[in-house]
Amino acid sequence: MNLLRKKIEDLRKELHEHNHNYYMLDMPTISDYDFDIKLKKLIELENKYPEYFDANSPSQRVGGSITKIFDTVVHQFPMYSLNNSYSKKDLNDWQERILKKIPGKEKVEYLCELKFDGVSINLTYEKGSLVSAVTRGDGVEGDNVTENVKTINTIPLKLKGDFPEKFQIRGEIFIEKDDFDKMNSLRIKNGIEPYMNPRNTASGSLKLQDSKEVANRPLTCYLFQIVSENQLFDTQLMSLQKASEWGFNVSNTYRLCKNLDEVADYINYWDNKKDDLKYEIDGIVVKVNDLDYQNELGFTSKFPRWSIAYKFQTEKISTKLKSVTFQVGRTGAITPVANLEPVLLGGTYVKRASLHNYDQIKKFDLHHDDHVVIEKGGEIIPKITSVLLGKRNPYSKTIKFIENCPSCDELLVKKNDEAHHYCVNFEKCPPQIKGRIQHFISRKAMDISGLGEETIDLLYKNGLLLNYADLYNLKIEDISPLERMAEKSAQNIIFAIDKSREVEFERVLFALGIRFVGQTVAKKIVKAFENIDNLMSADYESLMEVEEIGEKISKSILEFFSSIENKKIINRLQKIGLKFQISRSDNISKTILSGDSFVISGKFKNLSRNEIATLIESNGGKTTSSVTSKTNYLLGGEDIGPSKLTRANDLNVKIISIEEFLEMINI
Repeated sequence: MNLLRKKIEDLRKELHEHNHNYYMLDMPTISDYDFDIKLKKLIELENKYPEYFDANSPSQRVGGSITKIFDTVVHQFPMYSLNNSYSKKDLNDWQERILKKIPGKEKVEYLCELKFDGVSINLTYEKGSLVSAVTRGDGVEGDNVTENVKTINTIPLKLKGDFPEKFQIRGEIFIEKDDFDKMNSLRIKNGIEPYMNPRNTASGSLKLQDSKEVANRPLTCYLFQIVSENQLFDTQLMSLQKASEWGFNVSNTYRLCKNLDEVADYINYWDNKKDDLKYEIDGIVVKVNDLDYQNELGFTSKFPRWSIAYKFQTEKISTKLKSVTFQVGRTGAITPVANLEPVLLGGTYVKRASLHNYDQIKKFDLHHDDHVVIEKGGEIIPKITSVLLGKRNPYSKTIKFIENCPSCDELLVKKNDEAHHYCVNFEKCPPQIKGRIQHFISRKAMDISGLGEETIDLLYKNGLLLNYADLYNLKIEDISPLERMAEKSAQNIIFAIDKSREVEFERVLFALGIRFVGQTVAKKIVKAFENIDNLMSADYESLMEVEEIGEKISKSILEFFSSIENKKIINRLQKIGLKFQISRSDNISKTILSGDSFVISGKFKNLSRNEIATLIESNGGKTTSSVTSKTNYLLGGEDIGPSKLTRANDLNVKIISIEEFLEMINI
C-alpha cells in the first residue's frame, strides 16, 4: 500500500472512531472543530484522488447523491409485523400457546425491549461494511434507501470486532423529541407549516431524493435484531450484547425477565416513565430469549410466534359524528364509515373511522350528530370506542343500516354466521368489479404495475374493463387517449400485463379473489390439487382434507366455482395463457420427499441454505428451523449447530450430508 492511500485510510479509521465515541458512547475525544478540520481534509484528499474512493467513508455522511426513484428490494428474510396485546391476560394466553409448542418446558425467559415509534429498517453488512439499507415496506419487499441511511451518524458504516462475514440487522429510525421541536420552531420562524409528528417526519425524511437534505435531518437509529442464515448466538440477550460490541447503537433499556410477572413489572415501569424518554415509544416488545426456542416456535403467516408487542393505552379524544356512509368491498361486504369533525389525534388529523359492520352501530346505538370518543387502534387505525350520551340531542334519530347496496341498489343479504351484510350482485355491482380488478393486478397477485384506481375507473366507464380477463384484450391505443396518460405509460402497462402471463399458479389462484383464500391458503390448495380443473371439480370432503382449509374456506371455494360467470372468466384466462397448473417437472418430482421434514444446519460449499430449502420443498418435503420429534433428517454442513446436533442424537433423528441429500433427489 502506498503512503498516500494509507494516509487516507488511517484518516477514515480515525474519523469512524470519533463518530462512534460521539454518537454511540456519548464520550467525545476530540472537539467539533478539530473533527470538522479532519473531515474537510479527508474530503479534499478523496476529491483529489478519486481512485481511492470508498462507499463507506465518513465523508459519505454528508450526502450528495440525487435519487429519482428508489429500487424495490425483496427481503431475504421477511420482515414480519408483531401481534399486539393490551393486557396481562393477552400475555398469559400468548405464553400458553408458546408452552404448547415447546414440549417439556414449563418456564421460558423473556427479553423485553422498548417499542420505538419510528420507521423499520433492514441493514446488510458484508465483511464489516454496510452494503444496503432497505425499508420494511410490506414485509416482503421494501425500498433501497442505502445512500440516505449512510447520512445517519448512529448507523455504523464500518464495524469493529469479531463480526460475521455477512449478516443483517434490523432497527428503527426516528427523530428525538427535542430535535423535532427544534425543526418545527425553525419552520414556524420561517413562516412554514410545522410537521405533524416525529414518526411521519422520519419516514418522509428517509424518502427524500437528495441525500444532502437527509443529512440535515436529525435522524437517529437503534438496532435490535440480528438476522442470518446461520444462528449466531444462543439468546437474544447475547445478540444485543454482541451488536453493541460491533459498534451498533443498541438501547440499554432492555431487560431479561424470568417470568411474566417480571415482564409486567417492566411494562408498568415504562408505562409510567415513557414520557421522560428522549424519543417516542408506543409499547413494549416481549421476545422469547432462547433462540433455539424461537426457531422451534417459528412464524404464522403474519407474525413471529416467539414475540409479541404490548401496546400502552392509547390517547383518546372526543369529536362529533357528522354522518355515516357505506362502502362496498370487492367481495360485496358492506362497511359503514363514520365521517367525523376533524380532530388531532396522535399527531395526525382524523376525519374518518371504520365502524366495521352493523353490529358496531347497534353496539353503540349511534345517533345522528352524536359526540363520540375515538382512539387509534394499534396506534394507527382510528376507531370509535364509546358515545358521550350526556351530549346527545334528545331529538336526534338513530342511524339505520342500509337495506340496499349504495352502488347498484341490490337488496343486501346477511348470513347468520357472518357479521357483514353483502351485496350479492357479484357480476354487475361496479365497486365489486373494480375492487376485484385492483386485487388481481396487485403486487402480491399478478403484479401488473401502472394501473392506478383512477385508470381502472376510466377503463371501466368506457366499457374496456368489465372483469380482470379483459385486461389481456387491452391495447396501447385504448389506454393512451385516457386522461393523464401518454403512449409511454400505455406501453409500460401493456408490457406489465403481458409479463403477468409468467406468474406461477399459486399467485394466479390468489389473484382470482376467492373469499378467505389468501396467499398461504392458495399455496396449500395448489400443492393439493395441482391444477385448476382438479380444484374446480373438488367436492366439500376433498377440500376439507387440505391443511389449513376448514368449513368456511371450503364453502367459499365451492360457491366461487359454482358461478357460471367465474367459470367463463377462468376459461378465458386459460386460453390467454395464464398458468393454472404446476409445472410437469414439479408433478414428477414432488413425491420424492413427500412427508419428510428437514432441518438445515451449517455451511455448504456450492449451495446456499435457501437454495437447499427450495430443493426440499420442490421435491415435496418441508423445512423447519429446529429439530423436533417430527423431524426426519438433519442436513448438516460445516460448523453444524451443536445444539441441533445434540438434539438430533437425543431424538434419533438421521443426520445426513449434502451429498446424501442430493443422491436422495437424484441429483
